[in-house]
Amino acid sequence: MRVAITGASGFIGQALIPALQAAGHTPIAVSHSVGAARQRLPGIEVIDFNAAIADWPAVEAVINLMGESVAGRWTSEKKRQIYDSRVIGTRKLIEAIGRASQRPHSFLSASAVGYYGDGGEQPLTETSPPGRTFLATVCVDWEREVQHAEALGVRTAIVRTAVVLGPRGALAALLPLFRLGLGGPVGSGRQWFPWISRQDLVRLYLFLLEGDHRGVFLGSGPQPVRQAEFARVLGAALGRPALVPTPAFALRLALGEFASELLESRRCIPERTLAVGFTFTHPTVGEAIRSALAEPARAGK
Repeated sequence: MRVAITGASGFIGQALIPALQAAGHTPIAVSHSVGAARQRLPGIEVIDFNAAIADWPAVEAVINLMGESVAGRWTSEKKRQIYDSRVIGTRKLIEAIGRASQRPHSFLSASAVGYYGDGGEQPLTETSPPGRTFLATVCVDWEREVQHAEALGVRTAIVRTAVVLGPRGALAALLPLFRLGLGGPVGSGRQWFPWISRQDLVRLYLFLLEGDHRGVFLGSGPQPVRQAEFARVLGAALGRPALVPTPAFALRLALGEFASELLESRRCIPERTLAVGFTFTHPTVGEAIRSALAEPARAGK
């Protein structure tokens, strides 16, 4: 089937596109930066986002991955970009689908485990209530916009995504310190750390695309670990100690409000994801880390 993808040239999109092709689908990138997307996605049809909003292309499905990176200090302008790129962008996308003469039959959209805020020791599933943090508010509003596709008769599924472990992204940012033996727990290290391998997240999107499931699914590995355990496993995979902690106050000084996202606890259990029959290739954080380290660097570029 023809599948339109927003955010196609990002960390997840670049892995999703070859997986779609291998499964016999035709991916079409919808981008705000057509030139850059064509450079990153050679041989893939790229459509300008604004042109698509004006005249939505004939596709069977849409995978919505767009969104400003949440990493970095959250200035008022950065927060506006985080919110608008997800909430307003998705609203425009679905309005365009509503005007289209031929609507897709499926709309799959990213969300994030930031939806839950700080869950402490409480297990968090697809039915757990949202938190009250800035990112939780973004996710609640984002998911509300996505649900409007259902009113158009389009099957809708939402993937609340954990920290994605692959050759780029969060893991790549940690590797230099860990390789020097300077990595370790963040804050107390006792907070629960939700994760998923990039390969499994791509497989989950394909599973939802090709099935008939709708609603919310957790894109998070089935065995969450505490942050200190994640650091220990990463250090072991690199043959380095992981004993140097990063104090919470230092994170807050460096990152401001964003530091809370690294210090909050989210014990995510993908209850519904497992219940519909999805199986994880990398069910433990050790397997996910080793897979990410073995993946060719070019796959993340």
